[in-house]
Amino acid sequence: MSKLRIAIDARLVFGTSTGDSTYWTGLVEGLQNAAGDFHVFLISRGPKPSGLVLDQRFEWISRPSSSSRWWSMVQFPLMARKLAARAIHTQYSLSPLVGKRGITTIHDVSFLIGPEWFKPRDRIVLSRSVPMGVKRARRVIAVSETCRKEIEDYILAAKGKTVVTYNACPSWIQAVDRVAATERVSAELGIVGPFLLTVGTRWPRKNMGLAIDAAGALADRYPHVLAVTGKYGWGDDGLGRRGRAVGYVSSELLSCLYSSADLYLAPSRHEGFGIPILEAFRCGCPVICSSGGALPEVAGDAALVQETWDSMDWASSMEMLLDDPSKLRNLRDRGLLREKQFSWLETAEQTLKVYREVAA
Repeated sequence: MSKLRIAIDARLVFGTSTGDSTYWTGLVEGLQNAAGDFHVFLISRGPKPSGLVLDQRFEWISRPSSSSRWWSMVQFPLMARKLAARAIHTQYSLSPLVGKRGITTIHDVSFLIGPEWFKPRDRIVLSRSVPMGVKRARRVIAVSETCRKEIEDYILAAKGKTVVTYNACPSWIQAVDRVAATERVSAELGIVGPFLLTVGTRWPRKNMGLAIDAAGALADRYPHVLAVTGKYGWGDDGLGRRGRAVGYVSSELLSCLYSSADLYLAPSRHEGFGIPILEAFRCGCPVICSSGGALPEVAGDAALVQETWDSMDWASSMEMLLDDPSKLRNLRDRGLLREKQFSWLETAEQTLKVYREVAA
Protein backbone atom coordinates (compact mmCIF):
# COMPACT_ATOMS: atom_id res chain seq x y z
CA MET A 1 0.00 0.00 0.00
CA SER A 2 1.41 3.40 -0.98
CA LYS A 3 2.00 6.08 1.61
CA LEU A 4 -1.01 8.32 2.24
CA ARG A 5 -0.22 11.86 1.10
CA ILE A 6 -2.15 14.61 2.89
CA ALA A 7 -2.22 18.36 2.24
CA ILE A 8 -3.34 20.66 5.05
CA ASP A 9 -4.02 24.39 4.86
CA ALA A 10 -1.59 25.30 7.66
CA ARG A 11 -2.04 29.07 7.80
CA LEU A 12 -3.49 28.91 11.32
CA VAL A 13 -1.08 26.36 12.79
CA PHE A 14 0.69 27.96 15.75
CA GLY A 15 -1.31 31.13 15.13
CA THR A 16 -3.33 33.35 17.45
CA SER A 17 -6.74 33.07 15.78
CA THR A 18 -8.32 31.75 18.98
CA GLY A 19 -10.20 28.45 18.65
CA ASP A 20 -9.47 27.92 14.95
CA SER A 21 -5.72 28.08 15.54
CA THR A 22 -6.06 25.80 18.56
CA TYR A 23 -7.82 23.24 16.38
CA TRP A 24 -5.18 23.14 13.65
CA THR A 25 -2.26 23.19 16.07
CA GLY A 26 -3.85 20.45 18.17
CA LEU A 27 -4.58 18.36 15.08
CA VAL A 28 -0.96 18.57 13.93
CA GLU A 29 0.27 17.66 17.43
CA GLY A 30 -2.14 14.73 17.49
CA LEU A 31 -1.07 13.51 14.05
CA GLN A 32 2.55 13.47 15.19
CA ASN A 33 1.58 11.11 18.01
CA ALA A 34 -0.53 8.90 15.76
CA ALA A 35 0.76 5.70 14.20
CA GLY A 36 0.62 5.19 10.47
CA ASP A 37 2.45 5.43 7.17
CA PHE A 38 1.48 8.88 5.94
CA HIS A 39 3.09 12.13 4.83
CA VAL A 40 1.59 15.52 5.62
CA PHE A 41 2.31 18.63 3.57
CA LEU A 42 1.65 21.68 5.74
CA ILE A 43 1.11 24.43 3.16
CA SER A 44 1.02 28.06 4.28
CA ARG A 45 1.46 31.61 3.07
CA GLY A 46 4.11 32.19 5.74
CA PRO A 47 7.32 30.56 7.02
CA LYS A 48 7.29 27.67 9.48
CA PRO A 49 6.69 29.01 13.01
CA SER A 50 9.90 28.98 15.03
CA GLY A 51 8.40 26.96 17.87
CA LEU A 52 6.89 24.24 15.68
CA VAL A 53 8.85 20.97 15.80
CA LEU A 54 7.88 18.38 13.19
CA ASP A 55 8.87 14.76 12.67
CA GLN A 56 9.99 13.27 9.35
CA ARG A 57 6.42 12.59 8.21
CA PHE A 58 5.70 16.33 8.01
CA GLU A 59 6.89 18.90 5.49
CA TRP A 60 6.27 22.64 5.76
CA ILE A 61 5.82 24.38 2.41
CA SER A 62 5.60 28.16 2.19
CA ARG A 63 3.85 29.79 -0.77
CA PRO A 64 3.54 33.55 -0.16
CA SER A 65 0.61 35.47 -1.58
CA SER A 66 -0.76 38.98 -1.19
CA SER A 67 -4.34 37.72 -1.48
CA SER A 68 -5.80 35.32 1.08
CA ARG A 69 -8.72 34.37 -1.17
CA TRP A 70 -6.50 33.77 -4.23
CA TRP A 71 -4.24 31.63 -2.07
CA SER A 72 -7.07 29.48 -0.67
CA MET A 73 -8.98 29.18 -3.96
CA VAL A 74 -6.04 28.74 -6.36
CA GLN A 75 -2.53 28.50 -4.92
CA PHE A 76 -3.23 26.03 -2.11
CA PRO A 77 -5.27 23.51 -4.13
CA LEU A 78 -2.90 23.65 -7.09
CA MET A 79 0.07 23.03 -4.83
CA ALA A 80 -1.76 20.15 -3.13
CA ARG A 81 -2.49 18.57 -6.50
CA LYS A 82 1.11 19.09 -7.67
CA LEU A 83 2.25 17.19 -4.57
CA ALA A 84 -0.16 14.36 -5.46
CA ALA A 85 -2.07 14.74 -2.19
CA ARG A 86 -4.91 12.24 -1.91
CA ALA A 87 -6.65 14.15 0.91
CA ILE A 88 -6.83 17.96 0.96
CA HIS A 89 -7.97 19.53 4.23
CA THR A 90 -8.99 23.11 4.94
CA GLN A 91 -11.82 24.86 6.81
CA TYR A 92 -15.09 26.52 5.81
CA SER A 93 -14.57 27.46 2.16
CA LEU A 94 -13.25 24.90 -0.31
CA SER A 95 -11.94 25.47 -3.82
CA PRO A 96 -13.43 23.56 -6.76
CA LEU A 97 -9.83 22.80 -7.75
CA VAL A 98 -9.54 20.17 -5.00
CA GLY A 99 -11.72 17.86 -7.07
CA LYS A 100 -12.89 14.79 -5.16
CA ARG A 101 -10.18 15.02 -2.49
CA GLY A 102 -11.58 17.89 -0.44
CA ILE A 103 -12.30 17.89 3.29
CA THR A 104 -13.56 20.94 5.14
CA THR A 105 -13.80 21.44 8.89
CA ILE A 106 -16.69 23.62 9.99
CA HIS A 107 -16.38 24.83 13.57
CA ASP A 108 -19.93 26.18 13.74
CA VAL A 109 -22.70 27.67 11.61
CA SER A 110 -23.55 30.47 14.01
CA PHE A 111 -23.59 32.90 11.07
CA LEU A 112 -26.75 31.09 9.94
CA ILE A 113 -28.21 30.53 13.41
CA GLY A 114 -27.71 34.10 14.66
CA PRO A 115 -26.90 36.39 11.72
CA GLU A 116 -27.30 39.42 14.00
CA TRP A 117 -24.09 38.36 15.77
CA PHE A 118 -22.02 39.15 12.66
CA LYS A 119 -21.06 42.20 10.68
CA PRO A 120 -22.98 42.27 7.39
CA ARG A 121 -19.96 41.66 5.16
CA ASP A 122 -18.72 38.69 7.21
CA ARG A 123 -22.20 37.19 7.34
CA ILE A 124 -22.68 37.48 3.58
CA VAL A 125 -19.28 35.96 2.77
CA LEU A 126 -19.77 33.02 5.15
CA SER A 127 -23.37 32.42 4.08
CA ARG A 128 -22.24 32.09 0.47
CA SER A 129 -18.88 30.36 0.73
CA VAL A 130 -19.53 27.76 3.45
CA PRO A 131 -22.55 26.03 1.85
CA MET A 132 -20.67 25.97 -1.45
CA GLY A 133 -17.64 24.46 0.27
CA VAL A 134 -19.82 21.82 1.90
CA LYS A 135 -21.32 20.90 -1.46
CA ARG A 136 -17.86 20.45 -2.99
CA ALA A 137 -16.42 18.47 -0.08
CA ARG A 138 -16.15 14.68 0.01
CA ARG A 139 -16.27 14.85 3.79
CA VAL A 140 -17.24 17.54 6.28
CA ILE A 141 -15.74 17.49 9.77
CA ALA A 142 -17.76 18.88 12.68
CA VAL A 143 -16.25 19.41 16.13
CA SER A 144 -19.23 18.17 18.18
CA GLU A 145 -22.48 16.26 17.71
CA THR A 146 -24.35 19.53 18.23
CA CYS A 147 -22.27 21.11 15.49
CA ARG A 148 -22.86 18.16 13.14
CA LYS A 149 -26.63 18.34 13.60
CA GLU A 150 -26.69 22.10 13.04
CA ILE A 151 -24.56 21.84 9.90
CA GLU A 152 -26.89 19.19 8.46
CA ASP A 153 -29.99 21.14 9.48
CA TYR A 154 -28.86 24.37 7.84
CA ILE A 155 -26.88 22.96 4.87
CA LEU A 156 -28.67 20.03 3.28
CA ALA A 157 -25.63 19.05 1.18
CA ALA A 158 -23.86 18.03 4.41
CA LYS A 159 -26.21 15.13 5.08
CA GLY A 160 -24.52 11.75 4.84
CA LYS A 161 -20.96 13.05 4.66
CA THR A 162 -20.44 14.87 7.97
CA VAL A 163 -18.41 13.21 10.73
CA VAL A 164 -17.50 14.36 14.24
CA THR A 165 -13.98 14.73 15.60
CA TYR A 166 -14.00 16.46 18.98
CA ASN A 167 -11.58 19.19 20.00
CA ALA A 168 -9.43 18.91 23.13
CA CYS A 169 -7.59 21.15 25.55
CA PRO A 170 -4.46 22.74 24.05
CA SER A 171 -1.18 21.40 25.40
CA TRP A 172 0.04 24.89 26.31
CA ILE A 173 -2.64 25.32 28.99
CA GLN A 174 -1.48 23.65 32.20
CA ALA A 175 -2.56 23.86 35.82
CA VAL A 176 -0.40 26.07 38.02
CA ASP A 177 -0.05 25.93 41.79
CA ARG A 178 -2.81 28.22 43.06
CA VAL A 179 -0.54 30.30 45.31
CA ALA A 180 2.03 30.80 42.57
CA ALA A 181 -0.69 31.58 40.03
CA THR A 182 -2.30 34.14 42.35
CA GLU A 183 1.04 35.87 42.88
CA ARG A 184 1.74 36.11 39.17
CA VAL A 185 -1.75 37.44 38.36
CA SER A 186 -1.30 40.06 41.06
CA ALA A 187 2.18 41.04 39.90
CA GLU A 188 1.50 41.19 36.16
CA LEU A 189 -2.15 42.20 35.98
CA GLY A 190 -2.71 44.02 39.26
CA ILE A 191 -5.64 41.80 40.22
CA VAL A 192 -5.47 41.33 43.99
CA GLY A 193 -7.90 39.18 45.95
CA PRO A 194 -10.58 36.77 44.74
CA PHE A 195 -11.75 37.17 41.17
CA LEU A 196 -13.94 35.70 38.45
CA LEU A 197 -12.80 35.05 34.88
CA THR A 198 -14.28 35.17 31.39
CA VAL A 199 -12.30 34.56 28.19
CA GLY A 200 -13.09 35.35 24.58
CA THR A 201 -12.90 37.87 21.79
CA ARG A 202 -15.35 40.74 22.37
CA TRP A 203 -17.91 39.77 19.72
CA PRO A 204 -21.71 39.85 20.14
CA ARG A 205 -21.88 36.05 19.84
CA LYS A 206 -19.53 35.62 22.79
CA ASN A 207 -22.03 37.61 24.88
CA MET A 208 -19.40 38.68 27.40
CA GLY A 209 -21.64 41.52 28.48
CA LEU A 210 -23.77 38.96 30.29
CA ALA A 211 -20.79 37.92 32.43
CA ILE A 212 -20.01 41.59 33.08
CA ASP A 213 -23.61 42.37 34.08
CA ALA A 214 -23.86 39.26 36.27
CA ALA A 215 -20.65 40.09 38.09
CA GLY A 216 -21.92 43.62 38.63
CA ALA A 217 -25.14 42.21 40.14
CA LEU A 218 -23.29 40.29 42.86
CA ALA A 219 -24.07 41.42 46.38
CA ASP A 220 -21.55 43.80 47.92
CA ARG A 221 -20.37 41.14 50.39
CA TYR A 222 -18.51 39.49 47.49
CA PRO A 223 -15.23 41.31 46.84
CA HIS A 224 -14.66 39.67 43.44
CA VAL A 225 -13.68 41.55 40.31
CA LEU A 226 -14.18 40.03 36.86
CA ALA A 227 -11.05 39.55 34.75
CA VAL A 228 -12.06 39.95 31.09
CA THR A 229 -9.37 38.57 28.84
CA GLY A 230 -9.07 38.05 25.09
CA LYS A 231 -8.81 40.09 21.93
CA TYR A 232 -10.97 43.15 21.42
CA GLY A 233 -13.51 42.52 18.70
CA TRP A 234 -16.54 44.76 18.23
CA GLY A 235 -19.74 45.54 20.07
CA ASP A 236 -20.33 46.89 23.56
CA ASP A 237 -17.05 47.39 25.42
CA GLY A 238 -18.45 48.43 28.79
CA LEU A 239 -16.94 46.67 31.83
CA GLY A 240 -19.43 47.53 34.56
CA ARG A 241 -18.42 48.12 38.16
CA ARG A 242 -16.40 44.91 38.57
CA GLY A 243 -14.90 44.29 35.12
CA ARG A 244 -11.14 44.55 34.57
CA ALA A 245 -9.95 44.23 30.96
CA VAL A 246 -6.59 42.44 30.82
CA GLY A 247 -6.36 42.03 27.03
CA TYR A 248 -4.78 39.16 25.15
CA VAL A 249 -2.40 37.32 27.46
CA SER A 250 0.26 34.65 27.03
CA SER A 251 -0.66 31.00 27.47
CA GLU A 252 1.38 30.90 30.70
CA LEU A 253 -0.48 33.86 32.18
CA LEU A 254 -3.82 32.50 30.96
CA SER A 255 -3.04 29.25 32.77
CA CYS A 256 -2.43 31.29 35.92
CA LEU A 257 -5.75 33.08 35.50
CA TYR A 258 -7.65 29.81 35.19
CA SER A 259 -5.71 28.30 38.10
CA SER A 260 -6.43 31.13 40.52
CA ALA A 261 -9.95 32.28 39.55
CA ASP A 262 -12.86 31.28 41.78
CA LEU A 263 -15.22 30.78 38.82
CA TYR A 264 -14.98 30.73 35.04
CA LEU A 265 -17.99 32.22 33.22
CA ALA A 266 -18.83 31.08 29.67
CA PRO A 267 -21.90 33.10 28.58
CA SER A 268 -21.61 32.61 24.80
CA ARG A 269 -24.80 32.68 22.76
CA HIS A 270 -23.51 29.85 20.60
CA GLU A 271 -20.43 27.63 20.31
CA GLY A 272 -19.65 24.73 18.02
CA PHE A 273 -17.47 23.34 20.81
CA GLY A 274 -16.09 25.64 23.53
CA ILE A 275 -12.40 24.92 24.12
CA PRO A 276 -12.02 27.42 27.02
CA ILE A 277 -14.31 25.22 29.12
CA LEU A 278 -11.76 22.40 28.85
CA GLU A 279 -8.97 24.87 29.64
CA ALA A 280 -10.75 25.86 32.84
CA PHE A 281 -11.40 22.21 33.72
CA ARG A 282 -7.71 21.31 33.30
CA CYS A 283 -6.70 24.13 35.64
CA GLY A 284 -9.24 23.19 38.31
CA CYS A 285 -11.48 26.22 37.80
CA PRO A 286 -15.23 25.66 38.40
CA VAL A 287 -17.37 26.60 35.40
CA ILE A 288 -20.75 28.22 34.86
CA CYS A 289 -21.70 28.07 31.18
CA SER A 290 -24.68 28.98 29.05
CA SER A 291 -26.79 26.55 27.09
CA GLY A 292 -25.51 28.03 23.82
CA GLY A 293 -24.80 25.48 21.11
CA ALA A 294 -22.45 22.66 22.13
CA LEU A 295 -21.44 24.05 25.54
CA PRO A 296 -23.68 21.63 27.51
CA GLU A 297 -22.41 18.73 25.39
CA VAL A 298 -18.79 19.58 26.13
CA ALA A 299 -19.39 20.40 29.80
CA GLY A 300 -21.30 17.19 30.56
CA ASP A 301 -21.96 17.01 34.30
CA ALA A 302 -18.82 18.98 35.16
CA ALA A 303 -20.24 22.52 34.95
CA LEU A 304 -23.28 24.39 36.10
CA VAL A 305 -25.26 24.98 32.90
CA GLN A 306 -27.29 28.17 33.23
CA GLU A 307 -30.44 27.86 31.12
CA THR A 308 -31.48 31.52 31.16
CA TRP A 309 -29.84 34.64 29.75
CA ASP A 310 -30.85 36.78 32.74
CA SER A 311 -27.89 38.38 34.53
CA MET A 312 -29.68 38.20 37.90
CA ASP A 313 -30.09 34.42 37.49
CA TRP A 314 -26.40 34.13 36.72
CA ALA A 315 -25.53 36.25 39.75
CA SER A 316 -27.69 34.02 41.97
CA SER A 317 -25.93 30.90 40.66
CA MET A 318 -22.54 32.51 41.26
CA GLU A 319 -23.46 33.44 44.81
CA MET A 320 -24.79 29.94 45.48
CA LEU A 321 -21.49 28.39 44.41
CA LEU A 322 -19.25 30.95 46.10
CA ASP A 323 -21.10 30.31 49.37
CA ASP A 324 -20.64 26.53 49.17
CA PRO A 325 -17.01 25.28 49.11
CA SER A 326 -18.20 21.67 48.77
CA LYS A 327 -20.05 22.46 45.52
CA LEU A 328 -17.00 24.28 44.16
CA ARG A 329 -14.77 21.34 45.07
CA ASN A 330 -17.19 18.93 43.40
CA LEU A 331 -17.16 20.96 40.19
CA ARG A 332 -13.36 21.10 40.23
CA ASP A 333 -13.12 17.31 40.61
CA ARG A 334 -15.69 16.66 37.88
CA GLY A 335 -13.96 19.13 35.58
CA LEU A 336 -10.58 17.46 35.95
CA LEU A 337 -12.13 14.12 35.03
CA ARG A 338 -14.17 15.54 32.14
CA GLU A 339 -11.19 17.24 30.49
CA LYS A 340 -9.32 13.92 30.32
CA GLN A 341 -12.07 12.48 28.11
CA PHE A 342 -10.90 14.66 25.20
CA SER A 343 -7.63 14.02 23.38
CA TRP A 344 -5.92 15.49 20.31
CA LEU A 345 -4.55 12.01 19.59
CA GLU A 346 -8.12 10.72 19.35
CA THR A 347 -8.99 13.71 17.16
CA ALA A 348 -6.06 12.89 14.88
CA GLU A 349 -6.90 9.20 14.65
CA GLN A 350 -10.50 9.97 13.72
CA THR A 351 -9.30 12.54 11.16
CA LEU A 352 -6.91 9.99 9.64
CA LYS A 353 -9.90 7.72 9.06
CA VAL A 354 -11.50 10.54 7.10
CA TYR A 355 -8.30 11.08 5.09
CA ARG A 356 -8.14 7.38 4.20
CA GLU A 357 -11.80 7.32 3.14
CA VAL A 358 -11.31 10.28 0.85
CA ALA A 359 -8.04 8.91 -0.55
CA ALA A 360 -9.50 5.48 -1.35
